[in-house]
Amino acid sequence: MNVLRTPDERFANLPGFPFVPHYAEIDGMRMHYVDEGPRDARATVLCLHGEPSWAYLYRKMIPVFTAAGLRVVAPDWFGFGRSDKPEDDAWYGFERHRDSMLRLIDKLDLRNVMLVVQDWGGLLGLTLPLDQPERYTRLLVMNTGLGLGQVGEGFKQWRAYANSQPDLACGKLIARGTPGMTAEEAAAYDAPFPDRRHKAGVRAFPNLVPDNPDAPGVELSRRAAAFWSEQWKGDSFMAIGMTDPVLGPPAMQALRKLIKGCPEPMEVADGGHFVQERGGPIAEAALRHFKLA
Repeated sequence: MNVLRTPDERFANLPGFPFVPHYAEIDGMRMHYVDEGPRDARATVLCLHGEPSWAYLYRKMIPVFTAAGLRVVAPDWFGFGRSDKPEDDAWYGFERHRDSMLRLIDKLDLRNVMLVVQDWGGLLGLTLPLDQPERYTRLLVMNTGLGLGQVGEGFKQWRAYANSQPDLACGKLIARGTPGMTAEEAAAYDAPFPDRRHKAGVRAFPNLVPDNPDAPGVELSRRAAAFWSEQWKGDSFMAIGMTDPVLGPPAMQALRKLIKGCPEPMEVADGGHFVQERGGPIAEAALRHFKLA
């Protein structure tokens, strides 16, 4: 298996992202994560990104969390960001990615975790508490869902578009749904990908979304739905980017019904799918809700 590593110089001087990189070795590969704030903080914020973004997506939320004295860990899935990138599209898989994140959580021994998820960060991240649920005490959930084997027409259109773009212009895609994003910020989303060879993960993820009852990940996702509905004992906060055409208000309200005790969501009127680009106020509201401000 050929594994690619994006040169470090591509990540130099990214706007709003001064964070020192950290790395863990998992299955012989290097996984990158941001790790800010005190290691003995009263809570640890675990921020999981989706497709086709990376930890840069959380740059507006990390300072809010650290200013409250919290530790923030923001990893990059394999194939994204500063993490290693297997070149073979077929390497990527639902359970393989989930297992890699469970191993990082174990390596760092994260506890009293506020799980922060969006997009694939939720598809995978919402299944994580099935293992060692005692690690998790809070959930901040944004524009995502569970992979229960059914997908809507909006997702099918997105997947068809993604499959037609083997060299997807990630920065342009994210900027298109985020009015006001600068060219420099959009370029930061392209930084992990010097060429199409580095984009196997970008190509693979849309096709890994469970779209039928027998798809990989469905059984885990069904167990996760039962966990959040019946066993979840922590506190939850939901924020919705209201202009998201795929995982916007209808999808999020359906997810809210599955999360035991989840209150009325925060609605971000000008927030799109990548709602973390409006993340400062979301982080502040979540901290107030969790009484961590």
